Amino acid sequence: MNVIQESLGQINHQPVFSFTLKNDLGLEVTVINYGCIITKIMAPDQNGQFENIVLGHDTLEEYMEDSSFLGAIVGRVAGRIQGGSFELDGKTYTLAQNNHPNHLHGGMNGFNKVVWDAEKLEDGVCFSYTSKDGEEGYPGNLAMKVIYKLTNENELSIQYEAQTDQKTPVTVTNHSYFNLSGDLRRDVLNHTLTLKSDKFLELDQTFIPTGHLADVKGTPFDFTSEGLIKTGAVSEHPQNVLVGNGYDHPFVLNENHEHEVILKDLESGRTLTVETDEPAVVVYSGNSLSSEGSFRGVPSRKYLGICLETQGFPDAIHQPHFPSIVLDEGQKYSSVTKYKFGLIER
Repeated sequence: MNVIQESLGQINHQPVFSFTLKNDLGLEVTVINYGCIITKIMAPDQNGQFENIVLGHDTLEEYMEDSSFLGAIVGRVAGRIQGGSFELDGKTYTLAQNNHPNHLHGGMNGFNKVVWDAEKLEDGVCFSYTSKDGEEGYPGNLAMKVIYKLTNENELSIQYEAQTDQKTPVTVTNHSYFNLSGDLRRDVLNHTLTLKSDKFLELDQTFIPTGHLADVKGTPFDFTSEGLIKTGAVSEHPQNVLVGNGYDHPFVLNENHEHEVILKDLESGRTLTVETDEPAVVVYSGNSLSSEGSFRGVPSRKYLGICLETQGFPDAIHQPHFPSIVLDEGQKYSSVTKYKFGLIER
């Protein structure tokens, strides 16, 4: 196992570094301490050819200008909060409506837009950041840690830890866009997905959960058996059409740490298995990716990547029957998501 640290530059006089985690099998994961962004994952295909399997950029400036949360840690609260406000213990907190009329992924300068402290580990890197009381409108000083570790079994784990000195909502996720074809040679419509999920959260016109847990059976949201991402893109189901012809929906997980999410690209032979202790995964099929710009020379377009955002239920702060995302003073927030990179058995 090797961890290589390199300097990328500075943001507001704060040094920014990249950390490349490389295991004994040659798999590489590169992360930076700006936004805890995963910039590159080099994984082998069925012929042993190593290629990048996430959307990313080569320069720090491109990440600073990015508005797609590319590869980043998002929070304090991943997903949308209706109306950009919430109430806790009788007090109303007002947040940025950066996805009008709602609040999205922590606000204008959420976790994805700050420089984190970094500590190199033997098998990874630990990022830490204290979000001050009132930052982006949230209450309490929140001490946050994000730990990336890579194993020789081609498994990347992301561990989240946090503590607060005041009651506050917290649910954090990684927003990587995966594309298992390798170096973005194809879009993800012919990727297949398997999900251990019988229900998804129905969305309203502003992408806020209505509170209704809809059955996947008989719909394009049924991935209990392996299905194509393309299914949602061509579907006339109102929920698929609503989000731009595809998926941008939270799926309720039936199990945890039991191969609950499996993504495959049949042509390259690559697989990605995601396991988590979170109650949901938001599947976003890149429906809103801009047709402007590029990723390392590949023009941006719809469906070029797919996000698998393990997290608490979006807008849980307004939905009493959803699992709570409120962290109490002195309570420890802890969550682990693991990404196992493999190959289809032929």
